[in-house]
Amino acid sequence: MKGKDENSYRSILKGTSFFGGVQVLQILITLVRGKFVAMFLGPEGMGISSLFTTSSNTLQRFSSLGLNLAIVKEVAAKSDNTDRLPTAIAVARKLITATSIAGALLCILFAPLLSRITFGDTGMEWQFMLLGIVVGLTVAFNGKLSILQGFHEVKRISLASLVGGVTGLAVGVPLYYFFGTKGIVPAMIALALAMYVFYSLSLRKAVTVEHVKFSWQTHKPIVRKLVTLGLLLMTNDLIASLVQYLINVFIKYEDSDVAVGLYQAANSITNQYTGMVFAAMAMDFFPRLSKAASDNRLMRDVVNRQSEIVAIIIAPASILLILTSPVLIHILLTSKFMPASPLMRWMGLGILFRALMVPMGYISFAKGNKKLFFWLEGIFCNVLTLSLSCLFFKFYGLIGLGYALVADNAICLVVYYIVNHRMYGYSFSRGALFYMAGALALGSMAFASSMIESTTASYLTMGGTLAVAIVWSGLSLKRKLRNRV
Repeated sequence: MKGKDENSYRSILKGTSFFGGVQVLQILITLVRGKFVAMFLGPEGMGISSLFTTSSNTLQRFSSLGLNLAIVKEVAAKSDNTDRLPTAIAVARKLITATSIAGALLCILFAPLLSRITFGDTGMEWQFMLLGIVVGLTVAFNGKLSILQGFHEVKRISLASLVGGVTGLAVGVPLYYFFGTKGIVPAMIALALAMYVFYSLSLRKAVTVEHVKFSWQTHKPIVRKLVTLGLLLMTNDLIASLVQYLINVFIKYEDSDVAVGLYQAANSITNQYTGMVFAAMAMDFFPRLSKAASDNRLMRDVVNRQSEIVAIIIAPASILLILTSPVLIHILLTSKFMPASPLMRWMGLGILFRALMVPMGYISFAKGNKKLFFWLEGIFCNVLTLSLSCLFFKFYGLIGLGYALVADNAICLVVYYIVNHRMYGYSFSRGALFYMAGALALGSMAFASSMIESTTASYLTMGGTLAVAIVWSGLSLKRKLRNRV
């Protein structure tokens, strides 16, 4: 009964709202912290803070071995199995501890080298040693978050993120004020420690399974399974990063640093704007899908319901991005970046296809089909992105990157459907097709309106389309919430 409730429209919308709210909160905390860093430390301090943050994120990515989503899958799949769940939890905890310690030691041992690479000398060696604490704590609390995700503990995750984030910010800001740039790493430690404490407390309250003594020899199969999945995810992530790097290099080679800057500006704003939707899918939808993965009929129902809700939500969000792209650039950047506005509008159209594609993208991973996931997500989609981006940029310039994004996501949407239909018998429900078609129609109408030469007519038409989309989404959600199954 619980599984059925978890996949009701009300539960899906609730989970998406909660996790979307968590993402908005994290973005706001990042913006507020950045504002205080700018106020108290100036441009130089901002640069130093950015370098420490980038270094920490890179070390976390490697030391975690990509285990987070693998742990979510394993815990979610075993959450109803009282015999196998304690073992999954024990192995997950041991791997989290091992990777967090490894990450911290890696940062401490290579502190002199990291200081030289990052700052050109060993003057920041002690700060990098302290940064090891940040890396270890962050890997640890992300692991605890993964277990909570596997149990679909929406409220506990949201509360821990809220309290931990605000506490870390409250402790960190005075450190900037009193210690200047020397307070940057201690402030990062304060935030990581706060998040670790509150996620630990949440996990202790949420998980009450029988204690299982861990043994590397006994639990080797599940350890190998999780590490293999994690490394697969990390490899996909690295390939995607390499593709973005190659696209930037190609843009620079064909045009200039200015073109690279405009592309990155549009890409960054679009990703932050839509990040809460896609992050919410990873945090809320994936555990439910993993739980239902063994039953194709139930899996189809989970994916279709998620697709319906995503289509309803993404339509007004996409149109709002298309409508307000010049305003967003003006507020978040400067007028020098205004040439990126047309590209952002194409990206606004592209995220419609991406949002409808993503639910199907998780199916092969939830099914445990590592080879299919790697070749589809890691190779095919990344090669397609690189090829189309370079091809369209060469012939159409900056706006060609927008053409490439729309074509890329539309092709992947079709390919994902064909592959999942043949492999697992997946098919769209009538409801999913109806809401996907509605979202695409409204988004396309708004995008076409942005091409009208008369500025007044263009904005009036886009505004009217947005109003229609908001009413359509509101009524659709109301209808879905009445459906309790």
